[in-house]
Order: sequence, then C-alpha cells, then structure tokens
Amino acid sequence: MLTGEELTILATSLGVALRAVILSLPVATLAAWALSKPTFPGKSVLDAVAHLPLVLPPVLIGYLLLVTFGRRGPLGAWLEATFGVQLAFTMEGAALATAVMSFPLMVRAIRLAFEATDPRLFDAAALLGAGPWTRFRRLALPLAGPGVLAGAVTAFAAGLGEFGAVITFASNVPGETQTLPLAIYTALQSPGGEDRALRLAMMSFGLAVAGLALAEQIQRWARRRQDA
Repeated sequence: MLTGEELTILATSLGVALRAVILSLPVATLAAWALSKPTFPGKSVLDAVAHLPLVLPPVLIGYLLLVTFGRRGPLGAWLEATFGVQLAFTMEGAALATAVMSFPLMVRAIRLAFEATDPRLFDAAALLGAGPWTRFRRLALPLAGPGVLAGAVTAFAAGLGEFGAVITFASNVPGETQTLPLAIYTALQSPGGEDRALRLAMMSFGLAVAGLALAEQIQRWARRRQDA
C-alpha cells in the first residue's frame, strides 16, 4: 500500500511527464515531418539540434535551461516581467527539462512513421492542387497517427525516469518537482531509506515497462493496419 507521500510523488511524476509530452509533441511532430523530407537547406543543422540532448550530459542541459529560463536569464526574466511566469524550480520547469530530454526519442519515432508512408500519395495530392499544409494535415498526420502516438507514449515513459536535467533546473522540491527518480535519490541519501527507495524503484520500473509495452502494442497495431 502506497503512503500519501508516495502517492504525491507518483502524481508529480505523472504530471511532469504528461506536461512534457504536451509541450514537445507539436514541435517534435513538425521537426520529424521536416526531417522526413529527402533534403532541404539546413536539414543537417535541424537534425543535429533535435538529437543534441542524446549526446549532451543531462546536467548540462539543465544548466543551459537555468541560464536561459532562470529568473536572471534572458527568456526567464522576460517571461516573469511580461506574464508573471517563473519556470525554474517549479513543476512547469521540470516538465520543460523533461520535454527537452525526451524530445529526440519522440522525433525519431514520429520521423520513422512519416518515412513509412507512401510518397506517391503526396505526389498525387500535389497534382490535385493540395498545398504543403493541406498534405501534412489531411494525409501525413492521419497516416502517421499511430507512430505519433507511439512516440508520445515512449517519450512519456522516458520522461518518468529523467533525473539530471530536472534536478539541475527544477531542483528537488517535495510536492512540486520531486519525481520518482529524485525521490529514490533522496531516500538513498537518508538513513534507513533503503526500503522506501526499493518501493519507489519498483513503482518506477513498473511504469516504464507498462509505457514501453503500450508503445510496442501501438506500433504492432499500426503495422497490421498498413498490411491490411
């Protein structure tokens, strides 16, 4: 039986991961659509930027977010002065850090879905007078829908395990930014916290496995639909 504190940690983790997916999904979809094209000016730059979080240390990502979106950062100061929004050390900041770290996974999954569609359909639509936006909205997005959903689920599962960027940018505030990985770290640093850390670790493991299994089921369903 989970304690009230553990339920709060679980709710925080789910809330951060869900916000991260909602925040990054539109941008990831557009980036994946662009990268699925054979070639265009700046494709290599976009590809490098989209996958940069995979090769940079998560702590460095968190530090860059803190420098940019912190209260003294250029964007952070502007957001607070204009809209009264503060991202650093908040749940929204944790979601932003998680979104950045899971962004490459989402882009890759959605890009593969776009590349799997038959390009002749888009050529035919173009001959019939459909513009790029119409082809994207009415053809590409519906056909790649299962891949988009699978990418979102994969990013959600990955977001549940993000640690370095979150603790650097959003800190480890109980009830606000303390997600499962951060709570496990805190428990391990506390005397006699091994049992609590084990319970939290099992919870985190179960959520990750469930998320990956769901993404795999979505991909299998998509393949069966394409083969039908």
